[in-house]
Amino acid sequence: MADTLPISVAIVCKNSERTIGRTLGSVAGWASEIVAVDSGSSDGTVGLLDRHGAKVIRSDWLGHVKTKQKALDACAQAWVLCLDSDESVDDDLRASIERLVGADDPGIAGAMVNRKIWYRGRYLKHAWQPEWRLRLARRGRAAWGGHDPHDKLGVTEPGRVERLAGTLRHDSFVTFADQLAKDVGYARLMAANLHAAGVRGSRLRCVASPAGAFLKQMVIKQAWRDGRAGWLAALATASATLQKHAVLLEMSTEGRPESP
Repeated sequence: MADTLPISVAIVCKNSERTIGRTLGSVAGWASEIVAVDSGSSDGTVGLLDRHGAKVIRSDWLGHVKTKQKALDACAQAWVLCLDSDESVDDDLRASIERLVGADDPGIAGAMVNRKIWYRGRYLKHAWQPEWRLRLARRGRAAWGGHDPHDKLGVTEPGRVERLAGTLRHDSFVTFADQLAKDVGYARLMAANLHAAGVRGSRLRCVASPAGAFLKQMVIKQAWRDGRAGWLAALATASATLQKHAVLLEMSTEGRPESP
């Protein structure tokens, strides 16, 4: 289309039929290219990608960082917008992206967006906020790093990083029960990465860190202003923190004699 922008959209996905339709719809008509790395979907995910003209790369799951880098490397446009398969661009954010890319300031290497959880028909405006993430970057000037599952896109060459108005909607879960179940796998992965880096667990962290995580959300972030959902978000954060430190403690004491 004549009015498309020189933007590639990079997505990684697997069995994302519930959310990826909104993701694709939010960039349809203005992004020049959609590149998706699919790690073995068995639902309607690939069909939705095909209907939106996406370039689909089938790949084993390489971990969060390496799989997202694979998608990024396959993009051909001057700018790359990196999205998860449960994220979508709202109208205000789209307008901000259009202005930035249209201006094509050579001093700008990338831009950060604010991601908000969408839960039961509305955004959580305080819990987990603000959540600024670099998601738009000039091709060849950014790369994925971090430690699974906490991947992080960063610029690799000098240049300004802007903050864009608008919201990146995150349909991460339907219920907090779903989120708590997902956190179990994340806790194992995070604990394994920490252990491999030489970090060891402690009983004190198992007690203090979850409490600190809860208070951060409730007091500093003022999650209580989101009502019941804010309380659930704070409790889920504390639960995830407890799971991570409990698994790390177990890893740190494996092979040692049991102590009182």
